[in-house]
Amino acid sequence: MTKKIAAIFAHPDDEVLACGGVLAKHILNGDDVCIFILATGLTSRGETTSKEIDGLREDTISAACELGITKVRFGDFPDNAMDNVPLLEVIKSVEDFLKEFDSSYIYTHHIGDMNVDHEIVCRAVLTAARPLPGKGDLVILAGEVNSSTEYAPHPMPTFRPTEYVNISETLDRKIKAMSVYKSELRDWPHPRSLKAIEFQARNRGAQSGFEAAEAFMTLRRISA
Repeated sequence: MTKKIAAIFAHPDDEVLACGGVLAKHILNGDDVCIFILATGLTSRGETTSKEIDGLREDTISAACELGITKVRFGDFPDNAMDNVPLLEVIKSVEDFLKEFDSSYIYTHHIGDMNVDHEIVCRAVLTAARPLPGKGDLVILAGEVNSSTEYAPHPMPTFRPTEYVNISETLDRKIKAMSVYKSELRDWPHPRSLKAIEFQARNRGAQSGFEAAEAFMTLRRISA
């Protein structure tokens, strides 16, 4: 049975880092996948042109294609400044997306990430996808984003995986998708280098008995 899978993240590249391998696996299984990126990206790094933002969005679409995904949506919230926006606005944006793309599985951020946009998107997803009568099955999983999740400061919640998914067959797709994001990649030994991304997948695989894996924390699981 085909499942509708939503990947709801703050910035371009978060979706690949957190769950690119799993999203590619969903596509191979015949599931319907849509990515929703809420913030523009780039603008917190200094003066940014609309052409540069459009270019990053084109990278997101190209990266999604590497994973086999054709459905991508964008919000227009400010990069690394979503705490300056009323949370209700972010929630309504996620609600509108979920009305269009009613999903049984949602992948999103860990609430304890160092990046404030990640925390806000997680809160918005949990509110927008709150349990209501007639909603049916729902699973919400938080993934880890290199150079943010592992930097979570005390006393923010630590990322402690509750689920591991084998991505041995789709790790190459994850790496190819991340390779598209040239403006977001860094050189080894930065955690957002291609080498570090592969190492993390191999390490999560070693923890769970696979060649490669992605790790998640269960935020909500409802069985109708």
